[in-house]
Amino acid sequence: MLIWCAVLFFLGVAAFLDSLFTFGEIFRRVNSVLFMLVSLGLLVRVSIKAKMGQRENYQERIRNLETEILNLKEEKTKVLS
Repeated sequence: MLIWCAVLFFLGVAAFLDSLFTFGEIFRRVNSVLFMLVSLGLLVRVSIKAKMGQRENYQERIRNLETEILNLKEEKTKVLS
């Protein structure tokens, strides 16, 4: 994630320098396309990480509920004995 942000920062600096010194028309097109692709990649990565975080929360909740069920079953067998 840090690498993606560094690339975006570098592209932002390049866009600033391009607008300041006007290096050429080709550089502007390439810079804008790279900026768009890196931003899209960052967006996809963040959305995947968010989904994985939800999945981890659900898995943790299921583990907690399973241990609670086991504890209740043990208590039930103790009471019935």
